[in-house]
Amino acid sequence: MKSRAFQQVDVFTDTAFLGNPLAVVLDGTGLSDAQMQTFAAWTQLSETTFVLPPTPEGAAGGADYRVRIFTPGAELPFAGHPTLGTAHAWLKAGNTPRQAGVLMQECGVGLVTLKQFGERWAFAAPPLKRSDISAEDLGPVLAALGLDASEVIAAQNLNNGPHWLGLLVHDVDTVLALEPDHAALKKLGTKVGVAARRQAPEATEAHGLIRRANREARAFVASNTRIANDPTDLEVRAFAAPVGIAEDPVTGSLNASLAQWLMADGHMPANYSARQGTILGRAGQVFLSQDPQGQVWVGGDVVGCIQGGVSL
Repeated sequence: MKSRAFQQVDVFTDTAFLGNPLAVVLDGTGLSDAQMQTFAAWTQLSETTFVLPPTPEGAAGGADYRVRIFTPGAELPFAGHPTLGTAHAWLKAGNTPRQAGVLMQECGVGLVTLKQFGERWAFAAPPLKRSDISAEDLGPVLAALGLDASEVIAAQNLNNGPHWLGLLVHDVDTVLALEPDHAALKKLGTKVGVAARRQAPEATEAHGLIRRANREARAFVASNTRIANDPTDLEVRAFAAPVGIAEDPVTGSLNASLAQWLMADGHMPANYSARQGTILGRAGQVFLSQDPQGQVWVGGDVVGCIQGGVSL
């Protein structure tokens, strides 16, 4: 074992302990897959990253560093909050990117570009593969979530490295009141992201008496978890039991793929912000924007919490 530089940061928040924590081992050289996985399981954070030198191919493509990303149960080819958090930790450790205001990360999906927009960094959402999901495949997932098909506006299989089943539902109260059967989702092998547009209460009345009754039944839960005068446009929750995480506090990869889908299909504008982690007592905020070339950027604040060394 040797002492390796270590940081723990909080991602998608400007206030410590209200975002999604990330463990960053800034020198992962010489560690085996098993050692990385064991440490990630020990931290019990949604993700732990290990920074490595770029591969020859990555270096040729301009990579500043390579990162491997682990949940407590598996390695991921890409994830959003580890991308932003690792970039923050790498810069905080005194490293300098090849190009000012731009970082190039090498990971399992290849090269991911990060750019600095004022004080905030954002990553370029990787290319998205998406497809419709059949009613036959959707049914068991809705049952595990406790949702009725009438509550779903749209559904898509989303894959930008990690695979998510994305659901857009009618109202925020429904999202906040979900109590999934995580064991069932794990058995199905399905990670699910559920989202709803934030809108004035009167806008939801058009959904009819059934929707109203559903909201009233969930009113107690929703009223105790809402953030007063929330400025965000979308409420998101992420359930990832298949990789050992019942609910992820704030999820960059999911928000990236949701944005690419929802913008393309006209459900959301080209610039919006999303709230995630409300039920978990977090206040994660993700900033989504699409540039004139069609590239979606996913940004968020990062706060340092712990800095030191770890014996690995």
